[in-house]
Amino acid sequence: MRMSNQFGRTLRQAPADAETISHQLLVRAGFIDQLSAGIYSYLPLGLRVKKNIESIIRKEMDAANGLEVLLPTLQPADIWETSERLFTMQDVLFKLEDKRGRTMVLGPTHEEVITTLFSKFANSYRDLPKILYQIQTKLRDETRPRGGLVRVREFTMKDAYSFDLDEKGLDISYTSMVDAYHKIFSACEIPIISVEADSGAIGGKGSQEFIFLTDNGEDTVLICNQCNYAANQEKAEFIRSEKISTQPLNIEKIETPETTTIDQLTNFLKIHKNDTAKAVLYMAIPRNEDKPFPIFAVIRGDLEINEVKLMNLIDARELTPMTDEHLSQYDVIPGYASPIGISSEIRVIADISITETENLVAGANEVGYHFINTNYSRDWTATDIADIATADEGYICAKCIGEEKGNLRSARGIEMGHVFRLGKTYTSYFDTTVLDQFGKQSTPIMGCYGIGIDRILSATVEEHHDKNGIIWPEKLSPYNIHLTALNFNQDSAVAEKATNLYKRIQAEGLSVLFDDREENPGVKFKDADLIGIPIRITVSSRNNADNVIELKLRHSETSEKIRDENIIQVLQQFF
Repeated sequence: MRMSNQFGRTLRQAPADAETISHQLLVRAGFIDQLSAGIYSYLPLGLRVKKNIESIIRKEMDAANGLEVLLPTLQPADIWETSERLFTMQDVLFKLEDKRGRTMVLGPTHEEVITTLFSKFANSYRDLPKILYQIQTKLRDETRPRGGLVRVREFTMKDAYSFDLDEKGLDISYTSMVDAYHKIFSACEIPIISVEADSGAIGGKGSQEFIFLTDNGEDTVLICNQCNYAANQEKAEFIRSEKISTQPLNIEKIETPETTTIDQLTNFLKIHKNDTAKAVLYMAIPRNEDKPFPIFAVIRGDLEINEVKLMNLIDARELTPMTDEHLSQYDVIPGYASPIGISSEIRVIADISITETENLVAGANEVGYHFINTNYSRDWTATDIADIATADEGYICAKCIGEEKGNLRSARGIEMGHVFRLGKTYTSYFDTTVLDQFGKQSTPIMGCYGIGIDRILSATVEEHHDKNGIIWPEKLSPYNIHLTALNFNQDSAVAEKATNLYKRIQAEGLSVLFDDREENPGVKFKDADLIGIPIRITVSSRNNADNVIELKLRHSETSEKIRDENIIQVLQQFF
């Protein structure tokens, strides 16, 4: 490709709203262009990188016996009603009506479609196992797109779906996909860690995320400093710090004026936060309907509620704080709320820390008063006892084996891929069955495996750049070689030599970006560094006089002179 015929241009300054390095460099180097919030066009350079990523993914998916399909983006809403996700995912669904008045969905994901498709063509255990995958556009009505291509409203994803007869088969399919993902990220030269994750709106009983660690990430992960445990903060488990065990004391109501927060209460009573029981009140919306119900969550005062864990426990799709109207409706006094004597209409959820600690200070549900020495089971009980706490930096790892336990450290990261053990969630919804080897109807078990292609592109730039621009890994680079001709339009010898070299390189099967523009050398070199192709070769009047061509690797500070007759042979050694 001649740069004089290229579409798009480089920019000296990044857009004001481009916060991450990858966003800044991809726009400045002419790889992408923003149409509106969370919606981007790929320019020719960016599209070439995107296709390279897709090629790597296809290679590994095919090697894992995946079969490529292409599923429709436009989907009838009734299949989403069948799976009950028309409710649970309504916040991100793009919906429209066709001319017949039928509600349609622009697919944010394809579990419903693939299960419906599989049901039509699989009848027997002989049709299993199957892994079907696609590379397709997804659309999600994200409230706050951010990070360039990291969180957008329209994006490209590789999603794969496995169908097996039993759990043993799912184990094999799941492991093959995990192995393929490690190979994909390795080929793209993106360092990732695998972490336990919440399954979210996709569902299923277990999942892993592949996280690229970066300060610009939107996910928080907890990593043990001793064992191999790592988990998304939404999922991470930990051991609560223990208090010195004491005998339960008699409960007593005491006056505590102007102590509506844990900090005010602990300062007034001269106690620690882990001596208190904190109340957090919500209205929860069930996954499959819109009528909210009240939740009273109780947790030790030194901990925070993990709303994802809580929503999973109560099967809710949304939590909102109780309003003053709700508090009045259920006779709850804000700042002094108490699990003792709470209305039977409210579902009480206690974190396990509450049941492990004696003599806690809790609200008395009366302005200016608290109870001291409250003890679970003696003074009050909960509807559910569960882990609803958020893990954080320094907490004790729950997965370490042996007496010596590690501590969790916190890190930020970008979710690059996510794999799920869906089980029979969708095959049950759609009454999908096959005949097993004994002639009985059996419901297949599914897995789901997604990779964000746009995110791979962004993460690569985050990992591979310097102060001058992008440094593309060889397999992802839009071109193999960047050919720069200085004084192309003023020196006919340079023009002839560079043009012949351009043709010779292409004849060897290598791709080349040929800078034949009427620009000064400084601009051409800056653009070459910004675009980031791994190898730059330069033809100039000075080099012509010595019968040499300058070769510089993008990641190197130095260059070398190669004899004209040797340049093709030297270039071939890099590929």
